[in-house]
Amino acid sequence: MKKSIVFLVLLIAVSILAVFMPAVPTTINTEGMNSGDVAWMLAASALVLLMTPGLAYFYGGMIDTKNIITTMLQSFIAMGVISVLWIVVGFSLAFGEDIGGFVGNPSTYFMFGNVLDAPLWGTIPLVLFAFFQLKFAIITPALITGTFAERIRFKSYILFLVLFSLLIYAPLAHWTWHADGFLFKMGVLDFAGGTVVHMSAGFAALAASIYLRTKGEEKKSIAPANIPFVLLGTGLLWFGWFGFNAGSALTAGALAASAFATTNTASAAAGLAWILFDAARGKKPSALGFCIGAVVGLVAITPAAGFVTIPSSLFIGTFAAIISNIVVHWKAKTSLEDTLDVFPCHGVGGAVGMVMTGLLANTAVNGLNTTGNGLFFGEFHLFQVHMIALVIVIAYTFLGSLILLKLTDLISPLKVSAEEKKLGSDFSQHGENLYPADFSSLKEEMA
Repeated sequence: MKKSIVFLVLLIAVSILAVFMPAVPTTINTEGMNSGDVAWMLAASALVLLMTPGLAYFYGGMIDTKNIITTMLQSFIAMGVISVLWIVVGFSLAFGEDIGGFVGNPSTYFMFGNVLDAPLWGTIPLVLFAFFQLKFAIITPALITGTFAERIRFKSYILFLVLFSLLIYAPLAHWTWHADGFLFKMGVLDFAGGTVVHMSAGFAALAASIYLRTKGEEKKSIAPANIPFVLLGTGLLWFGWFGFNAGSALTAGALAASAFATTNTASAAAGLAWILFDAARGKKPSALGFCIGAVVGLVAITPAAGFVTIPSSLFIGTFAAIISNIVVHWKAKTSLEDTLDVFPCHGVGGAVGMVMTGLLANTAVNGLNTTGNGLFFGEFHLFQVHMIALVIVIAYTFLGSLILLKLTDLISPLKVSAEEKKLGSDFSQHGENLYPADFSSLKEEMA
């Protein structure tokens, strides 16, 4: 109750502060603006936002019926929390004036000051770029939720969401995408977020699966609540991913078209590879398997989408799916409590994509790649840079997330109780249930 009041007071304080810092522009720059690019980036931003509800359906369909609402809400609440945080200070930390190559100055765009009257970002207004990037910041922590579905208190999750966004996501975005970020200066290529989004979420998920596991508790398999939800979520993710990857070209041109094509191709190959690999192991080809494989393909192509050829994306999708499938089976034999396989799909998938970029990137694909060709084209430097960055990102994200989980746990206990887990988080955390007719029996159990 007290923690809820704290959150409410903070929101009210921020809202009052906004009245005194209205960020009224002095002039609005339009010189050099391209209306076609603006129109495409508005559409791309909307597509990327659609991915978060898509993720909610994807995860919600995989979990059991007692936890479907809370699992889906964890994605939706990120749309609210991160949107506010991004306006206040998140965008500044990611893309503000550089501080040592590690983070942006929080005062640069505090409360979105200086955004509307800033110089264009290429051929689009800075405010449009800022909101395009917001959609990435929203979905990244939402991806992590699949690892602790049904096991974490909702209020504690919100606190972790804030800490992760400020202390893990924003610095990674600055390192990788800001012109003065140290990974950017090293020559690391991450077209649309393989390191910033997927590796950060995947290795945070690994940290959470280790931190939240209960010793001596037997792992239980979860029967998916609604496989058609998973299919719907996959469709929304695949559709939205065109904005995610093709939108990262920031122009409505040949580069966007190339990234669009590599995105679709990698996902298609990965979905097929997953179910064919399952069949080779003696399993039936399943809807769930194709959906997971397709998402792994989307994850793996993300860092490479604008740097590799369309045929190369076939290779990336196929082998990313096979590698992630192997890791899923390995994880099942361990004590790791990664409920919906976030680490094998996003952590491993993102890492595979980063390695593949170092192998297959080609400077002929677009003019953005000034680091050099990948190892398959006879050059070693880009591959070496990516291997160094891989270690740095994994270490920072994994260790940083462990620290944030511990800090969150000290402030607000993370784990639900055994009784709450038995009842399900839908009812224990939100007082709601997928089947309202069951409310009376749940209330009796609580009593």
